Amino acid sequence: MTDMQGQKTIGIVGGGQLGRMLTLAAQPLGFKVAVINPEAGGPAAQVGAQEIVGDLYDPAALQKLAAVSDFITIEIEHLDADELEKVAKLGKPVNPAPKTIRLIQDKFAQKEFLQQARIPVAPFAKVDNALEAKSVLKEFDGKMLLKTRHGAYDGRGNMVVETNAQVDEAFKLFAGKALYAEKFVPFHKELAVMVARSIAGDVAVYPVVETIHERNICIEVLAPAPVGKSVRKTAEKLAAKVAALLDGAGMFGIEMFLNKDGVVLVNEIAPRVHNSGHYTMDASRTSQFEQHIRAISGLPLGATDLTAPAAVMINILGEHDGPTEVVGLDEALAIPEVSVHLYGKSPTKIDRKMGHINATGKTIAEARKRAQTARKHLKI
Repeated sequence: MTDMQGQKTIGIVGGGQLGRMLTLAAQPLGFKVAVINPEAGGPAAQVGAQEIVGDLYDPAALQKLAAVSDFITIEIEHLDADELEKVAKLGKPVNPAPKTIRLIQDKFAQKEFLQQARIPVAPFAKVDNALEAKSVLKEFDGKMLLKTRHGAYDGRGNMVVETNAQVDEAFKLFAGKALYAEKFVPFHKELAVMVARSIAGDVAVYPVVETIHERNICIEVLAPAPVGKSVRKTAEKLAAKVAALLDGAGMFGIEMFLNKDGVVLVNEIAPRVHNSGHYTMDASRTSQFEQHIRAISGLPLGATDLTAPAAVMINILGEHDGPTEVVGLDEALAIPEVSVHLYGKSPTKIDRKMGHINATGKTIAEARKRAQTARKHLKI
């Protein structure tokens, strides 16, 4: 809510690392920030956000957030879109639109939506039971993914199946959850494009990047993606087309596959700032976080061009379960053109995202070497 000094407040559902980086981007533009976070002292609160402690699905917490905010947004899509819609109907701007969040929450509905809009996606099918899934497995040449429709992230909620026995295993593993099947597509690279859409409907597209995954978690991002000009143009046009189909303003992460034949397929949409855009904090004219704040608050969108020839982001993932202790920060920061962003999370957990490293250089190889060397020094 606008205070005595005329400061407006950005309300964020979620106060984790994305909420933290959005807070740090909002403050220099003159905004205050309020967040809902399940535990007190979360990453966003540590950098000055007002914190409402509550479950992200708690209507009372959302009402408190709406009462103190001028603009409402999200840092995670796993929340109550119906409650967000009620807030929007009372006149508080909610972006992206609750309708878009609801669509993206259901991965099967998202795929249907993209297919109907003639956006290229991998073949997929609704499966209500193991018998149907076994039939689809034959249609999909004996290899597919069974995916939960709701709540999956970082590879959780997915299983590759190649036999009827594995289908049965997947239905036991995901018992009680709605599933769908997706044909396994052997891909050459995973790509992503961050797209901003303003309240006025203006669109700004960031360069296509390559994302590298291990254990289904993004560990590295290369910007710009080392792909040919035609692939770059195709991916960026596709991303802009997808963003134009969605309701509401903000940043959208469009994840894609580049197959061995050079065909680009859209995999998933994230209705928020995204891991594949973290490099923008140190290598773009406007970071994805500042761009998101601009987009949802009615400010003009910023330029998306790179300020260095190449940039690489490496995620700092927890390597043990236990207390958080940062070691090797001085060695990492002694490397030229390296920045370290820590999220203030505690405790450390295996594969928990604890921070990220950005490095720039004249080439991807140079930036990558700097980022990887910094990562070797850092223990957290």
